[in-house]
Formats: sequence, structure tokens, C-alpha cells
Amino acid sequence: MRNNDGRKIDHHTLEVLRLRAIDQVAEGQHPEEIAAALGLHRKTVYKWLAKYREGGREAVLSRPVPGRPSKLSDEQLAQVYEWVAGCDPSQLRFDYALWTRKIVQQLIAERFGVQMSVSAVSRMLHRLGLSPQRPLWRAWQADEEKVKAFKEQQYPQIAKNAKKQGATVYFADEAGLRSDHHAGRTWAAKGQTPVVKTTGARFSLNMISAVTAKGLLRFSTFTGSMTAPKFIDFVKRLMRDTQGPVYLIVDGHPVHRSKEVRQFAENSEGMLKLFFLPGYSPQLNPDEWVWKNIKNDQVGRAVITGPDQMKRLAVSGLRRLQRLPHLVRGFFHDPNLAYIHTAA
Repeated sequence: MRNNDGRKIDHHTLEVLRLRAIDQVAEGQHPEEIAAALGLHRKTVYKWLAKYREGGREAVLSRPVPGRPSKLSDEQLAQVYEWVAGCDPSQLRFDYALWTRKIVQQLIAERFGVQMSVSAVSRMLHRLGLSPQRPLWRAWQADEEKVKAFKEQQYPQIAKNAKKQGATVYFADEAGLRSDHHAGRTWAAKGQTPVVKTTGARFSLNMISAVTAKGLLRFSTFTGSMTAPKFIDFVKRLMRDTQGPVYLIVDGHPVHRSKEVRQFAENSEGMLKLFFLPGYSPQLNPDEWVWKNIKNDQVGRAVITGPDQMKRLAVSGLRRLQRLPHLVRGFFHDPNLAYIHTAA
């Protein structure tokens, strides 16, 4: 539906606009000028005029909306919208942070004394322009001032220095993959939950990767926990594969800030410089999208039979991304990563 389609406007407002348009045409104004002034398509105004000529003013009046009248007043509906769009249930002393139809139903009953069925609540929320969505989770410990400073001050300076020294800016991150991680949906008959058979054994795989805004991807897999020697080994290979200095942006993991890693960077004669993202701010790291692709879009949708097979799937997915740098560049189009392009 077009942005200037009259069907997007509520019935009462449309009635006012129709009558105003008819009166203005009667005063000599051109229909297309009226359409432009009202922000509507010219065909909409011409249809109104045609109805007026056939049936007079009665023909352009709004008809009652079919169905039962709303149990809530306009003021109460506005309050419901304000609750759902402006805060989360925990702020209203509920135990959960996600809005559900039952929570809205309970809130309406408590605040307005109005009993509504869950299906009626669903229809009401849709009429208010609300829809169920998967939320983005953010750590409450994140310091918004530090996030802002990194975007507007620190990273632009990093990018400027990298360009001056001919360095490559990498964003790196580690991730773990578990055999019991499943993602995606499948079609099935209504009322019959589909079953996908997979291994019941529990095992995991640890990975590290680094990406650039030009679509370059480097990765490695390892067993056990991340340690300073393992991280340094990955960085050494990253430096061998890169012409010029490496500017590596990572999170505040203890290994990244360890004395051993810090000394390695200091002894690199300027060929390696480490920079740290603000705490609890994974949305600033484009490498998170690599793991989303591998874990949710690749391995999470497969039938896992064993550790070696899971590793093959993960490595195959990572190599696929290496062969398709435009996909890696696409990760940088996340709105949270706009600061990277702004500084380029």
C-alpha cells in the first residue's frame, strides 16, 4: 500500500478530509492541488468527487465500522499504546520483560476493570499498529556515554591513524558452538509439531575470527578455553596474512587485556595495535554477525551427528564466507555499525 493511500487514515479523519476537499473544489480549487495539499494520491480525491456527484454529501460520510464496539475508550487505547510502545512490563511491576497478550489482558483488567479475551487483545494491538517482534537484548551494565564516545571520538581517530599508517583495521571475536544449539523453522501440518532427530550427546567447538569492512575474513578453531598463547597464535597468523600494520579491535575479555598479550603487542614494533570496545557492547562489533551466520543460519539448521561433523559444518560455513566477501561487507550495514562507515 502506498504511503499516500487514503486507506491508511482512520474513518473519522477521512470523512473530514472528504468534506473539506468537496468544499474546496466547489470554491474553484483544482482536485490535484487539493490532493497535493492533503498528502494524498490524486485518484483518491477524484473518487471522492465521483461519489459526491452520484449521491451527494451523504455518499462521502463514513459508515459505522462493522463488529462490536471497542470496550476501551480512545483515551484508554492511547494509554495501552503508551504502555506497550514506551516501556516494558517489568517497569509496571510484572515479573517479565516481554509484552504478551496475557500481560496486556491482565493490565487492562487491573487498571481499567475491563475483561477482554486474549484474541480480542490481539486484534486491539494490531489495530493500534503494534506487532509481535523479536527484541534486541542489551546488557544494562553498558555505559551509553562510553559507547557514544567510542563511536564519535575513539573509532574515528583509530580509522584516521590506520589510514595514515597504511594499517588494516580488524574486528575480532571468539564464539562457542554447542551440539544442542538449534535454530530455524520448518513447515509442517497444522497441529502436528515436527520432529528432527539429532544427536543427544553434548559437545562444543570454540572459534575465533576477524573481519574487515572490505569483506576480509580470517578464522581459526580451537579446543578448550581461550588462552593468551592461543590468542597470540591467531594474531601472529593474522599479521602474516596482512600487508602493513594490524589494528585489532576486540572486547574486554581478560585474555585480550592480559600481560602476555599486552607485551606481545608492545614488542611488535608498531605492527600490532590493540583497541578495546566499551564493555557490554557486542552490537558495536561486526564480527558478531559472523557467528550469527554460522550458528543460526548454518550449523543450527543442520542435523548434528558428532564432533567432527559439526566442526566440518562450521569450517565449511566460514570458508564460504571467505569466498563471498560481499556477504561479510553486508554485515557492516547493521545500523549499529554505521559509525564505521561514517569514519571511513
